[in-house]
Amino acid sequence: MPSRVLFRGARVVDPASRRDGVADVLVEDEAIAAVGMDVTGGSNAVVVDGGGLVLAPGLVDLHAHLREPGYEHKETVETGSRAAAAGGYTAVCAMPNTDPVTDNAAVVMEVRNLADKAGLCDVFPAGAITRGLDGESLTDIGEMAETGVRLFTDDGKCVQSSRVMRLALEYAKAFDVIVCQHAQDEALTEGWQMHEGFYSALLGLTGAPSAAEAVVVARDLALARLTGGRLHLTHISSDESVQLLERDKARGPRVTADVTPHHLALIDEDLISYDTNLKVNPPLRSAEDRQSLRLALTGGVLDAVATDHAPHAVEDKEQEFDQAPPGTTGLETSLAVILTELVEPGLLSLIDAMERMSTGPARILGLDDHGGPIEPGRPANLVLFDPAARWIVGGTEHPFASMARNSAFTGRTLGGRVVHTMLRGTFTVREGEPTR
Repeated sequence: MPSRVLFRGARVVDPASRRDGVADVLVEDEAIAAVGMDVTGGSNAVVVDGGGLVLAPGLVDLHAHLREPGYEHKETVETGSRAAAAGGYTAVCAMPNTDPVTDNAAVVMEVRNLADKAGLCDVFPAGAITRGLDGESLTDIGEMAETGVRLFTDDGKCVQSSRVMRLALEYAKAFDVIVCQHAQDEALTEGWQMHEGFYSALLGLTGAPSAAEAVVVARDLALARLTGGRLHLTHISSDESVQLLERDKARGPRVTADVTPHHLALIDEDLISYDTNLKVNPPLRSAEDRQSLRLALTGGVLDAVATDHAPHAVEDKEQEFDQAPPGTTGLETSLAVILTELVEPGLLSLIDAMERMSTGPARILGLDDHGGPIEPGRPANLVLFDPAARWIVGGTEHPFASMARNSAFTGRTLGGRVVHTMLRGTFTVREGEPTR
């Protein structure tokens, strides 16, 4: 691979430095060497024409399921990393609901080694809050923190016990790590299939009320204030939760939150087709909830966009709706969904979109080498994309890099396509295709 690459004349959108304008960016080996106009790369530089394209810090995902170890028939760390690179990501946080559960340092190192071998994306394993995701016995948070784990979650399950959640936040404070909650009161969501409302009644499907999320959000915000621990609330889906977050953030505790592209784009009415690819957890909610989420993201109440990439084998999703597991892939479509649904209509500026998808998530995880700024001496973790490109999700022209096909956006036309992704100066995607 070339040791010197010159991105010529791209629109550089860098939230960390608030740069938004045309410039040349020279990469030498693993780092950015120069940024400016009329940068000279030398005779041996590979020149990439950035005209009409956007160059931004590589995207960072706070929430992805890579499935390995244990569920390699759904996804592997290698294929998930390939999907991440195809979507413009240079770093992802891998959820711990694997088999065995990522609840100890040995499994953390296994996932990390698999990612290093793939070499397509930096993977930061999350540790489980409780052993075996049992909701009762805390893991050795300190041991995993010493290996570099920054985020702890029982995602896929919610920590139901207030006592356990309080203890987790107290331990997290001691090691300056983050407790991430999947907010869902199990007693209010038993047998759920979709959001509780008009369409659940119309379709004859058991509903999960938005209150099931809000009551846990309210509890955990109170516990974060009590303990001073760092709390992150993932895949927020309802207006009630947004209102609680907005009030709480005004008081100043260390709380952050993310939202998924599918909750920003889709609503419960879309389930009228009984498409199992639209069955997600938390469920798609009402149009009013979606509007609240969009406003919260643009206003900074929600800090980040996270994919909740949840791949499943084809046979898992090709079942009756009530039998199919929840989840949609997201790494390959996230950027295009945000560009199509929020940036193009003028609801969110491009630089703020990159803040929510790159710089902000990197800041939450404490990743110094990701999220920019695009400046000399910084690691060359970059994405170059065409904001005007139109493509059909799941179409033959752009096949999935993930093993899975369960995208909530299959068949939809989206705007915005990754052309190149670069991890420490090496192309992981080139001309729209993964390099390995």
